[in-house]
Amino acid sequence: MRLYHHPLSANSRRAALAAAHLGLPAELIKIDLERGEQRSPEFLALNPNGMVPVLEDNGFILTESHAIMLYLADKSRGHAAYPEDARARADINRWVFWNAQHFQPTVSIFVWENLIKGMIGQGAADPAQIRRGEDLLERYAPVLDEHLAARRWVCGDSVTLADLALGATLLAAAPANVPLAPYGHLLAWFARVQALEAWKETAS
Repeated sequence: MRLYHHPLSANSRRAALAAAHLGLPAELIKIDLERGEQRSPEFLALNPNGMVPVLEDNGFILTESHAIMLYLADKSRGHAAYPEDARARADINRWVFWNAQHFQPTVSIFVWENLIKGMIGQGAADPAQIRRGEDLLERYAPVLDEHLAARRWVCGDSVTLADLALGATLLAAAPANVPLAPYGHLLAWFARVQALEAWKETAS
């Protein structure tokens, strides 16, 4: 099994986290985004979107990090990260999709404006975009923060795909200056995610 990735990509980290936590060995193949390898004909044959990660499993090609997580979990039937119970899975799926639809797009505004633009010479952060990110964060971060007020993990008593999906979103939160200080429960949970063996194993 091969995972085409970039170490600074939150989406790549999400897929790698799932593989590591589930105990599925995956050969990591770095795609050099700075050199434009994601736009090469060879890579576009794997993912016409030109994005990482891409999972290759015995000829089966899968893109989209959240879908990769779910596929890997299905290959590890019975793992506590994605249990068999339908309602438990539905709850995990709810947070995985919430992350994809709401939380990650919000955090990504800060990552692009405060971090990536400077790295690739695209100029300073746009104050209007930062304000848009702040407005969205003020809408969505309290949802997760309040949910975690009486919980150690997002779903149930142990780590699930929900924690890995959401945790990867915050990979660059500190250098991107994502304003998370008001959300103490969220920050305490993220510290627990960062203490996981899978997080340490997949650190760049």
